[in-house]
Amino acid sequence: MSDYKTLGFIGLGVMGEPICRNLVRKSGKRVIVFDLAAEPLQRLRADGAEVAHSVGDVVNHCDAIFLCLPSARHVRAVFEGDGILRNVRSGQVVVDLGTSSVAQTRDFAGQLQTRGAAWADAPIARTRQAAQDGTLSVMVGAAPALYAAIEPLIRCFATDVTRCGDVGAGQVTKILNNMVLFETVNALAEAVAVAKHNGVDPKLLLETLSKGSADSFALRNHGLKAIVPGAFPERAFSTEYALKDLSYALELARDAGVKIRGAELAGTILQEAIDAGSKDNYFPVIARHIDRT
Repeated sequence: MSDYKTLGFIGLGVMGEPICRNLVRKSGKRVIVFDLAAEPLQRLRADGAEVAHSVGDVVNHCDAIFLCLPSARHVRAVFEGDGILRNVRSGQVVVDLGTSSVAQTRDFAGQLQTRGAAWADAPIARTRQAAQDGTLSVMVGAAPALYAAIEPLIRCFATDVTRCGDVGAGQVTKILNNMVLFETVNALAEAVAVAKHNGVDPKLLLETLSKGSADSFALRNHGLKAIVPGAFPERAFSTEYALKDLSYALELARDAGVKIRGAELAGTILQEAIDAGSKDNYFPVIARHIDRT
């Protein structure tokens, strides 16, 4: 395990809490946690974590700090004010597990570098169940030496860990992963809608497609487990968060001068679902709205 003696963890939501729990149980390190909600703090205290009073408190007491926050806006909130930048010291590392803006990621990395500290982007992929099981996929943007130092910690909650390049490269890879996922889920939703109106059972359709060239993780998970049964709960990966992640892909494409019309259409469809009242539902809820058009 790495030389970092004390770990911090900020953001104990749907994914953050089980990820942090795996760090507490497997890292053999002292883990100090912070969140605005009391309930996950209490649960993690029972598992052996220590509870901090603020973001600054975490930064002051930890060598490596993990962030698992919903968006770039939330990351900026803990970076500024009496947060990371004000309290950081030389030798510390901040590891951002969320999907966030590439430009902001590189900006924050540059600011920490001037303080002798480091920033690594390590966005997570897969499901809440994978977070609980410690079988996430993580895409890391970090210099080789920093990657070598943090990889053992990441493997406490991930089975697939990939260095994608230097800082920012993990975010680029994860953003494009999500872009492909959203477009695939839209295709599945359209296929199910057409099948239903033409006398083919949606479950049979997707089970059959899974045996051929249309098979995918999205089909077996988002298609069969959400679209077919119509299960679009809240407190899952919401339509609002999906559109937020897709906006990062559209931003990258605009900056590169690349026209990505499929992603633009997916953004329109997500926005339509949000406008129809489904912003907090699991994002495959777009199937419900496609079938109404």
